Amino acid sequence: MNHRKLSAGETAGTYRITGTVTESELLNIAKALARRRLARGRKITQPALALEYLQVLLQDYEHEVFSALFLDSQHRVISFEELFRGTIDSASVYPREVVKRALACNAAAVILVHNHPSGDPEPSDTYRRITQRLKEALGLVEIRVIDHIVVGSEGCRSFAELGYL
Repeated sequence: MNHRKLSAGETAGTYRITGTVTESELLNIAKALARRRLARGRKITQPALALEYLQVLLQDYEHEVFSALFLDSQHRVISFEELFRGTIDSASVYPREVVKRALACNAAAVILVHNHPSGDPEPSDTYRRITQRLKEALGLVEIRVIDHIVVGSEGCRSFAELGYL
């Protein structure tokens, strides 16, 4: 990680702060680390860590954002993309556009993710229905929906862990 106020620690994945860091700088560092962990070619081996990275990236939006993490057959990241933006409490999601983007990425699997600006990560019935529609649409072209994650400042909820997939 290259940042002017960080230096590599003695153990891989650790860092030393070399100067005074503001809260804003600290948040920017965290977001840069999260983007790096979700970069092309990174294998998603620990879903719990992916949840943390996604929470860091999406929890501060003041509007809903629906994104997707496109993966290859070995669950390596192809890309992480924001697909739709909404208002403070909803975002319109179009299955056709999600399928088009997944095919363009040559994805074998996808992790869907959206945020709740309210902070409460509980999934709504609306998103449960759209997730089922996306799962069916992507399934027609043999792309698996591994999970749908809802991000809020109060935590994350995984549709897979909740038994919704």
